[in-house]
Amino acid sequence: MSENKDQKFVYDFTEGNKDLKDLLGGKGANLAEMTNLGLPVPPGFTITTEACKVYLDSGEEPAALRDEVSAHLDALEQRMGKKLGQTDDPLLVSVRSGAKFSMPGMMDTVLNIGLSDKSVEGLAGQAGDERFAWDSYRRLIQMFGKTVLGVDGELFEEALDEAKEAKKVTVDTDLDASDLKKLVKQFKKIVKSETGRDFPQDPREQMDLAIKAVFDSWNGDRAKLYRRQERIPGDLGTAVNVCSMVFGNLGPDSGTGVAFTRDPASGHQGVYGDYLQNAQGEDVVAGIRNTVPLADLESIDKKSYDQLMQIMETLETHYKDLCDIEFTIERGRLWMLQTRVGKRTAGAAFRIATQLVDQGLIDEAEALQRVTGAQLAQLMFPRFDEAAQVEKLGRGIAASPGAAVGKAVFDSYTAVKWSRSGEKVILIRRETNPDDLDGMIAAEGILTSRGGKTSHAAVVARGMGKTCVCGAEELEVDTKRRRMTVNGTVVEEGDVVSIDGSTGKVYLGEVPVVPSPVVEYFEGRMHAGADDADELVQAVHRIMAYADRVRRLRVRANADNAEDALRARRFGAQGIGLCRTEHMFLGERREMVEKLILADTDDEREEALKALLPLQKKDFVELFEAMDGLPVTVRLLDPPLHEFLPDITELSVRVALAEARKDANENDLRLLQAVHRLHEQNPMLGLRGVRLGLVIPGLFTMQVRAIAEAAAERRNAKGDPRAEIMIPLVGTVQELEIVREEAEEVIAEVEARTGVELKLALGTMIELPRAALTAAQIAEAAEFFSFGTNDLTQTVWGFSRDDVEASFFTAYLEKGIFGVSPFETIDKDGVGSLVRNAAAAGRATRPDLKLGVCGEHGGDPESVHFFHEVGLDYVSCSPFRIPVARLEAGRAAAQSSGSDSR
Repeated sequence: MSENKDQKFVYDFTEGNKDLKDLLGGKGANLAEMTNLGLPVPPGFTITTEACKVYLDSGEEPAALRDEVSAHLDALEQRMGKKLGQTDDPLLVSVRSGAKFSMPGMMDTVLNIGLSDKSVEGLAGQAGDERFAWDSYRRLIQMFGKTVLGVDGELFEEALDEAKEAKKVTVDTDLDASDLKKLVKQFKKIVKSETGRDFPQDPREQMDLAIKAVFDSWNGDRAKLYRRQERIPGDLGTAVNVCSMVFGNLGPDSGTGVAFTRDPASGHQGVYGDYLQNAQGEDVVAGIRNTVPLADLESIDKKSYDQLMQIMETLETHYKDLCDIEFTIERGRLWMLQTRVGKRTAGAAFRIATQLVDQGLIDEAEALQRVTGAQLAQLMFPRFDEAAQVEKLGRGIAASPGAAVGKAVFDSYTAVKWSRSGEKVILIRRETNPDDLDGMIAAEGILTSRGGKTSHAAVVARGMGKTCVCGAEELEVDTKRRRMTVNGTVVEEGDVVSIDGSTGKVYLGEVPVVPSPVVEYFEGRMHAGADDADELVQAVHRIMAYADRVRRLRVRANADNAEDALRARRFGAQGIGLCRTEHMFLGERREMVEKLILADTDDEREEALKALLPLQKKDFVELFEAMDGLPVTVRLLDPPLHEFLPDITELSVRVALAEARKDANENDLRLLQAVHRLHEQNPMLGLRGVRLGLVIPGLFTMQVRAIAEAAAERRNAKGDPRAEIMIPLVGTVQELEIVREEAEEVIAEVEARTGVELKLALGTMIELPRAALTAAQIAEAAEFFSFGTNDLTQTVWGFSRDDVEASFFTAYLEKGIFGVSPFETIDKDGVGSLVRNAAAAGRATRPDLKLGVCGEHGGDPESVHFFHEVGLDYVSCSPFRIPVARLEAGRAAAQSSGSDSR
């Protein structure tokens, strides 16, 4: 982006507010908001995301940035009464990243900037604590070396471990000032040998280099991976917060912690968080030292605890949501370092949303926006069977719920490698760090022996909806030998373990699972209004009921038999949007289809169709009965005929062996000839859909007759069948007109014979670009359009889903060509544009044209919002995804009405 000369790139904390997240990032905006609320925030300033964008685009900082930073630094120095790096009384600052969306641990932070060989003595004198000063200096060199100068962080960790071994201690706090002075020397040697330069002694150079490093970290590998995982745009940039340092490592009357205004795992109200005495913030998040529960702070420092409780209440009431808070206590004085709307588990999201409604902080429409379809889908995953025979290994902190089973792996590389080979894995670490992100994404769940609910593993897992158990101290994790030991039991890499993120329990072997209470609720086996109703089920019920009241989009199911249809109806389906009749020709009926394909004469073909007719009719009777009173869209046969024939290789071998035995089977020979005749290089683009109906006489009319006769039978039985006949793969209106005319003749004949008036709608599936582009013409012969977005995506992009997902999709996602697979979320610019234009053109021809979508995009949350926006009447998806589509249809309606009212 180009630089505007009048643009302001730096804001003091007193100048911003929580609504400026685009400009100041989440951290900077919230620091400003807390400052405005009069809370104890260390003074500082924020460099905007606009400055970052200029730097990333041009490779250079904005020309005006240095002078603006100097002016704000001067003001900060005057306010604090000391200068950055001053030798006798140094002002020290932290330099922290802060993007619009929270990306925990994915970008860089440097603390204690301003320390040097000279100012460390001044800090020791001012603090009256030599150990503290040298501890702060070694932390600066370690963080600066790794983050800014690109030194391998393991080198610093190894030197620290050696220092502890030499002293025969296990924790950093047992190293004294003399030990830490030696460690500083060692760290500086590492910097010199690895970078060819000395650790910078000029405090302003330290700060400027750290600011650039934070800008650069926006495009670091782990940040890009996290953004892809969380679908965060890559062009937002990060803000940089320069904040005066306060110290939690000044002794037992100091410390640092993370607090939540409610439990981020369950949503329950109470005192939740972690505290660590004599520590700086990274010690808590890294999970290197095990923390104490936040409630223990009351006995450690009651004054600070009471003040923190008051501030937490203030923030939750102000933000009207769960707040995640970072704080430091410096010699008994409480400082607020950050707040944000906290990441939470799916269950907590639903509970908190309804709690806040009951407290009068938000209304139902806002509660609906506080949850997502993805979270609802998580709640529908199975859980462990409590009645099963299990071998318990241990227990940790229940950090992110779910039931995860997989093979134990002890590093991220193995997790990714095994996952790509189809293995389910559990990533086991002492503690995770941001470099483990790819392994965490690949794993079914994460297990650590250190850290609490606010450790890196817990925060990232909750954000991703991954099962996580942290701080299982009884587990001895040996990553070098790739094993963990628990009370004498050894778990080697590859052994199966099960972890329960709801209880924190860890089991050896595979624990069986049972349906979640939310699925039991949707199935009708658990009632939200019962006295003993599950609290989570009650919250889900309330939000679903509101979503159903406000949504405009109806939700149908993709179902091919009565069993699926009945389940879909229990899950809230308002009809069937796609019944794939090809699924009715499998199993024992395949031989009948073979006879149809092998028919040489009209009589043989008629005989084959005559045999199939009653079976088709029976299927439709059952389907119409299951969906009585609701629309059922039946798609006529779509796939190419070779899919109903034996595999060409298998059949060739069978024929060859039979001929070798002089035992050739006439039927197999005819089948092999048919397979060769029907074989297509690209069957996706060959003889299928409407083309089958036009080329094979009687095929589609047999299916139409079965539908019509089934509807008539149900009507005579006092049922209310509402069948809709869908002709697939139409590319031109002439194809549709021919099939429609034949269908209408069959329907009229059935009506005359049965004396039943049948109101059967005839429409088409829009799944070819030409159909979308000529929608105005096709609408003349169609009473409804159903967009087949799976095939429309294949034909728009020019690739076959089955072939490309395994070959180059991963590379495309890694290179950022796709933000997400176009088969998961609709490609709005390409496929979406065709849907939008076809919908408008079709309705221009036929204003009452019914519009739906029956590709699996119909159950994707983001796609549902798009379909609402373009004015479709319904979406259709697999039965299990119906609740998700219902919820997102409600959210889309609430969002659009909210934006309209604004």
